[in-house]
Amino acid sequence: MDCATVDLMDALPRRGRSWGVARKVLNIFLRDALYTVYLRNAYRLERGEHLLELPLDSITAKALRCDVGRDQLPRWAGVKRLTPEMSDQYQAAAQAVAAARGIARVHLDAYWWAGRSK
Repeated sequence: MDCATVDLMDALPRRGRSWGVARKVLNIFLRDALYTVYLRNAYRLERGEHLLELPLDSITAKALRCDVGRDQLPRWAGVKRLTPEMSDQYQAAAQAVAAARGIARVHLDAYWWAGRSK
């Protein structure tokens, strides 16, 4: 995943090149592949569902900080400023929150969005 993130980052236009943007795009692509029944079945993507990350952005970062406590995670500086170290901290928090809900962390943003509509 780290190598794919760097490869994608290098392929982005110079002005939009950041590790955080590349990681978010990669995570959205993988999540959408998992949600596409044809791809999921053809490539048995459910086997790696537990490995997929939560796509991080200001909305998911805010929700995570609310769930685990604002002081438990570093201040969110934006996806363009996301570093591998900060991502690891947010993903670990996402893993804990998702485990408590009995879901994979990749689904947390859908879980939060569903909660907003009620």
